[in-house]
Amino acid sequence: MQLEKLTELPKKDGRRYDDACGLAHALDLLGERWAMLVLRELAYGPRRFSELKADLPGISANVLTQRLTELEARGLVRKVKLPPPASVQVYEATSWGLEAVPVIASLGRWAARSPLHDPTLPMSHVSLLMSLQTLLSPELAKGFDACVGFRLGEAAYVATIKEGRLDVDRRDPEGCAVTFVGSPTDVAAVIHGGAPFETIRIEGDMELARRFRTLFPLPEKVA
Repeated sequence: MQLEKLTELPKKDGRRYDDACGLAHALDLLGERWAMLVLRELAYGPRRFSELKADLPGISANVLTQRLTELEARGLVRKVKLPPPASVQVYEATSWGLEAVPVIASLGRWAARSPLHDPTLPMSHVSLLMSLQTLLSPELAKGFDACVGFRLGEAAYVATIKEGRLDVDRRDPEGCAVTFVGSPTDVAAVIHGGAPFETIRIEGDMELARRFRTLFPLPEKVA
């Protein structure tokens, strides 16, 4: 039986793989520079173009427009208009696009084992929360049942840990037992790098904050 060719991706500069393997097609869909990072930034909800541009250092407006247009054409991203009072155009990942997010997160965890990885580079608030979801140790998190808040510039999140699982909601952390306040890079340095708590602000239960940062062991570097 001959398989029907269901989709056609534009062939540009000979960069398509023309390989039936699903991995090859995944690279056709997400292999362009910046594409996976754009999709990463949509992991926890819709974003404005200006927000995406601000959280992807080094990307130009033209390239971001091109990547969003390609991801939209491929069914991974869509443009929507927020209801009043916002009434602005935003980009959001489709349900199928969101299926790729755990794969992107796992790829990040794998790459963190590289001795060439530089953890001191800037980190977006989305990548910080994604790192927490990816690195959480269910064994270390046994008995930890709490909502932990984050105020990261203009972005706010609540990370809920229960039964060894961490769920992320993009909302105000009011009522959380403890809240981490600072830039995403500084908060990442405290949680992942062991930087002093004094480099950021902790609101609420300090003992809970100390326990929280022990739950995310970094993967061992390759020799």
